[in-house]
Amino acid sequence: MNTIKIVIGSWGSYSTCNERALGSEWLNLANYKNWDEIAAALKTQDFRLDDTDKELFVQDIDGLPSNCENWDYISPKELFETLKESGVLHSEYLYTVLCAYLEVRSFHEFAERVEKLGNNWNDDIYVYENYDWEDYGRELFENSDRHLDDDLIDYFDFEEYGRSTGLSCAEEYSGGIIEIL
Repeated sequence: MNTIKIVIGSWGSYSTCNERALGSEWLNLANYKNWDEIAAALKTQDFRLDDTDKELFVQDIDGLPSNCENWDYISPKELFETLKESGVLHSEYLYTVLCAYLEVRSFHEFAERVEKLGNNWNDDIYVYENYDWEDYGRELFENSDRHLDDDLIDYFDFEEYGRSTGLSCAEEYSGGIIEIL
């Protein structure tokens, strides 16, 4: 099952170099029903959410691509609530789509999709796992009702067809091809 874990830091504790400067323990976001439960967990770790520790940030993250956002500037509450609303925390399929999406787009764009579409944020996003451009091109060609004679099919450049046909909506990510329409 997918696991998205974060360490929550406090700018106040970080600035004063107190015992909470290194952040919270790792928190598995799927274990919490709402932000109040996370706040309670932070309080058990001696965070002072009404005082020194009221300005929080994502200090470390595990389970999401790291290059899609500067996580220091994302509110942990916004991150949790967006992931919760999207359905990603409890769906292996949505988690897979999200990870592919975040390799080619930003968390900010994802949050906008979730705000607009809720847990249907993945409408018009198609992930072709383990596909390269040739596989993708062959799939597009076969679904287009076009046909080549058997003696010509070996000479057709499916890789280039996939790249040029999917140029406006398809991108390569580490696990295959993703279409974002």
